[in-house]
Amino acid sequence: MSALQPDHTPRTARVFTAALLRGSIVAAIAAACALLLWFSGALETFEARTWDARARFFASRREPDQRVVLILLDQASLDWARDAMGLTWPWPREVYSYLVNFVGRANTEALAFDVLYLEPSAFGVFDDQAFGTAIAQYERFVGSAFFGQETGTVLQWPLDVPLPRVEAVRTAAAGRGERDPVLEYRYPRAAFPIPEVSQNSRVLSNVQLEPDSDGVYRRARPIVMFDGQVVPSLGLATWLASLEAGSALTLELDGNTLRAGEHSIPLDASGRVILQFKNERGRHRDFSAAAILQSEIQLLSGEEPLVDPTELDGAYVLFGFSAPGLFDLRTSPITSLVPGVDVHATLLENLLSDDFIRPFPVWGAVALTVLLVLASALIATLIAGAGPTVVAYLVLLPVPTVAAFIGYHGGYWVPLLLPTVGVGLALVGSSVANYATEGKQKRYIKNAFQQYLSPDVIEELIQDPGRLRLGGERRELSIFFSDLQGFTSLSEGLSPEDLTALLNEYLSAMTDIIHDEGGTVDKYEGDAIIAFWNAPLAQEDHAERAVRAALRCQQKLAELRPVFAERVGKELFMRIGINSGPAVVGNMGSRTRFDYTMLGDSVNLAARLEGINKQFGTYTMISHATLSRTGSLFAARELSRVAVVGRAEPVVVYEPFFPDEFERERPRLDAFRDGLQSYYAGNFADAEARFTRISTQDPPAAHYLARCRELQEQPPLEWDGVWVMTSK
Repeated sequence: MSALQPDHTPRTARVFTAALLRGSIVAAIAAACALLLWFSGALETFEARTWDARARFFASRREPDQRVVLILLDQASLDWARDAMGLTWPWPREVYSYLVNFVGRANTEALAFDVLYLEPSAFGVFDDQAFGTAIAQYERFVGSAFFGQETGTVLQWPLDVPLPRVEAVRTAAAGRGERDPVLEYRYPRAAFPIPEVSQNSRVLSNVQLEPDSDGVYRRARPIVMFDGQVVPSLGLATWLASLEAGSALTLELDGNTLRAGEHSIPLDASGRVILQFKNERGRHRDFSAAAILQSEIQLLSGEEPLVDPTELDGAYVLFGFSAPGLFDLRTSPITSLVPGVDVHATLLENLLSDDFIRPFPVWGAVALTVLLVLASALIATLIAGAGPTVVAYLVLLPVPTVAAFIGYHGGYWVPLLLPTVGVGLALVGSSVANYATEGKQKRYIKNAFQQYLSPDVIEELIQDPGRLRLGGERRELSIFFSDLQGFTSLSEGLSPEDLTALLNEYLSAMTDIIHDEGGTVDKYEGDAIIAFWNAPLAQEDHAERAVRAALRCQQKLAELRPVFAERVGKELFMRIGINSGPAVVGNMGSRTRFDYTMLGDSVNLAARLEGINKQFGTYTMISHATLSRTGSLFAARELSRVAVVGRAEPVVVYEPFFPDEFERERPRLDAFRDGLQSYYAGNFADAEARFTRISTQDPPAAHYLARCRELQEQPPLEWDGVWVMTSK
């Protein structure tokens, strides 16, 4: 199994399951906190601010319906009337009749006045009559009344005011809750316009607007109830006035949808509609009242008008105030000040275009939040490292914003702050949980492995605790066994304190080299060191690292030998055996106590090679399997073909050298090679002669010299050149 393959051991499954459980707990807490904040209303104002940002973004990319036209009594109109006509505020109502007459010249759909005429004119009865006559002649006029909770002069529908030709019936339940937010939303008080207006209006409307709690007008109530009568808002009434005269209209309440003819008006839980404002000013096509009045006067005088009446053909016209001193400016999501009539016009426009914003279902908001929070918590819990965590924050935090903007584009108010708070809490909570868990894991790994793993290995295990597998995996290793020559007899002559000090210094020096070469110390057995490479870190050059570590250890011991000899009265030599091959490596032991170790025939062979050094008088021996994996990095001389105890197949073994050392000893090593060739060929006399020449300089040659003499005295019946070991 490759080191990069996924770990499917029970321990990994437990770690993964624990992470999932931790993430789920974090998600549950984060979602609960976010929902608690949401339903308590703590996020309402902030959510509204995010809605305004969405509204501004899309409004700047959309143009209002050109069929909706405003005539605004602005500051320029007041100035013109004062300077040109000598009129001060308030104007005589006859002036407004000029506006009505001009609109009547065009083929308009309806005309609505966002003005309350509650008291008779100060200019006399004829002033009201002139205005009433103009309204009656136009026929599709929408008058305005005021309905309130505490403000108003009447408690019942006046007998002299025509009843509205509108009724509302519910065809399906509004949803859970006992109170109907539409049909049971009644105003107890009202103020009606003078008879000249109320009796000549095709539809009488409600001009009362309700801001949200922060004073911004994002919604409007399409109908209200007063004294059992259905009163449409100014915007809805303008559309109703365009219908055929004398026709009555039944509005159907289907759940949270108000159906008006072919149009559908989605209502929120309070019975209001969410408005969609358009263009960067949140304004509709408009004309100054001064321009319209001048145009009507010019037409009456036979002159060319400033505004051609045909510009209003097909339009729904709404008249209202925009001069600051007339106090009818409102705050919209788009801009801080818009005429109140513009809010009514927006409802009308949304009705004509059927592009109201629909409220997102509560269950949908909860489901979206829970889903995003759960996904965020699980992702943040399962990833490791500061870099991936930062990426998770950067990717996941904007998701609710993206969802909210997509929702607006699709015509829904998808909550932004609720899932954002939930995701934020989930990410922070997961980070805290990960930090606490990883801190515990780091302490556990360091305590368990710092005694025999290199710092690099420990760091990798900290980054990927899943590598701490209780079972094991089969992979190729380079295995290192070492032992001090004659240590048993040496230890008998030292005090425990001196022996411990000597061993600590020796083992520390050797272990530093092994760790420097990326090796893992399996264990110490007295003076013996057992180590390996290519686990748990994958190392393609594991054989090179092992051989280089062995040669460096021998060099280091040569440096320390005089120091040790002075302390113990004897020179210390170390035998090393190295083999490369497949083995099982992993954490082996009980579930609470285990060691990172290795098992297998390749391990046993490395141990045998360390002992075989004694047969040849060498101190470092490697197998052919190891040498073949080092390429040309090291020089080596072949020592023998040996058959070790417990292994049927013979093994070719070598003594490795650094290249420069090999070149210095080349004459001796070449002579040994020639003698070994004669030995393999069964020419023991020639081999004896060749080994004799170097036997005093080369311990392996001296051992072969004795071996050749034995074989000449007792020639073998069959010869294959294999040296059979009879002991471990």
